Amino acid sequence: MNQARLYLPLLFVLAICSLILALLSGSVAIRWSELWTALGGPQTDLSTQSLILELRLTRALSAFATGGLLSLAGALMQVLVRNPLADPYVLGISGGAAVAALLAMLLGLGGVWLTGSAFGGALFAMALVFGLARGRGSWTPTRLLLTGVVLAAGWGALISFILAISPDSNMRGMLFWLMGDLSYAHSPIPALSMLLLGLLVSWPLGRDLNVLIRGELQAGALGIDSSRVQTILFLLASLLTATAVVQAGSIGFVGLVIPHIMRLIGLTDHRLLLPAAALAGGSLLVLADTLARTILAPQQLPVGIITALLGVPLFLYLLRREVSSR
Repeated sequence: MNQARLYLPLLFVLAICSLILALLSGSVAIRWSELWTALGGPQTDLSTQSLILELRLTRALSAFATGGLLSLAGALMQVLVRNPLADPYVLGISGGAAVAALLAMLLGLGGVWLTGSAFGGALFAMALVFGLARGRGSWTPTRLLLTGVVLAAGWGALISFILAISPDSNMRGMLFWLMGDLSYAHSPIPALSMLLLGLLVSWPLGRDLNVLIRGELQAGALGIDSSRVQTILFLLASLLTATAVVQAGSIGFVGLVIPHIMRLIGLTDHRLLLPAAALAGGSLLVLADTLARTILAPQQLPVGIITALLGVPLFLYLLRREVSSR
């Protein structure tokens, strides 16, 4: 446990370094002195200060918040359905948001209308999954998972239909949104606030999550109200996912792999795993977005491509190392 605690300050340092790298990197190079002056006050050139504070800092914080939200939601979802393959999108929350967002794009809407449509679609999908899985009685993790997977397939069919009937002028924006795009990320404050709220709500449940992941019978024997905890997990994970999707579109991989990586390095206690996953997921997405906008600058890539290219070899390496150590 004491050794595992050392990972949190290391991940915090990694988060700070990733944010600094994001501010320095881009099609326009920024020197350390310019960055320090811009963050310290208005003494620097106004164009440089605007580039750093209004563009790069906003995007970097949005990336960090989105990665943290997805990682935290993935960790909670894996406990909820007790399935290592669960990720934030397994219940179709992102599918509902994507259908609503694509319809808004098809109608030529943008800005707050696009954001509101995506969030409304995510909330509708969340209510639909919960209502269908619960039915007239109590729901089980298996029933919830199956309901989410079936609805996700339905949302996928609707997404394909919208893409098929969309004009070519809208296609690029739609595809980038579906693959995850931070180019038009709005203020990071709502996403950062939701991430903080998610940590404040889930962290006190860490002990219950340690027991619940082993089964409801053991949780009930220790006096844990499994139904109450599972309802909190579902609502919280859904809201975290909805916020992440609204902020940056559908970015895969982060919410699935980051919680597993944290477990592979020894963070099995959810009181440590949850904040560690938020820091690691945020750092990964900041680094991925920095590469996405610099590797082929001035052309930008969907950040979802970079997350997979970065995360897959890292995860396979850690998995192989764990198998070799046994």
